[in-house]
Amino acid sequence: MPTRTARTAWTGTLETGSGIVELVSSDIGQYEVSFPKRAADSADGATSPEELIAAAHSACYAMQFSAIIAEAGGTPKNLDVTADVSLGADPAGGFRLTGIALKVRGTVEGLDADGFQKAAEAAKATCPVSKALTGVDITLDAALA
Repeated sequence: MPTRTARTAWTGTLETGSGIVELVSSDIGQYEVSFPKRAADSADGATSPEELIAAAHSACYAMQFSAIIAEAGGTPKNLDVTADVSLGADPAGGFRLTGIALKVRGTVEGLDADGFQKAAEAAKATCPVSKALTGVDITLDAALA
């Protein structure tokens, strides 16, 4: 299996510095990061590790869920997956991811609501990104569209 690469070039301190995240493997973009924007309510044109994790988790979950739906005898027509990743204070000091809320709505042939829910939970448990983030509370809101 392949290895994918991203790179960050950072200048300055945490409070006043900034960086550029480059998606090296795909070569599809470079994105600004800074701690003040990371900690603010508005991203103001910059990304953050949390947003990048949310992107990875929503994409991985959608792939895994589509595979599990097919294994259960269904046919996914469309899946709309959102991942909200929260950053907060760590009681031990510093910051940590405080939670991930996955939300999926989908149109699926061949599965009823119960089958959809069971497949959604199985995808949450077996998605490689979910597995990597086992130290974070991950919730799931899944329903047929």
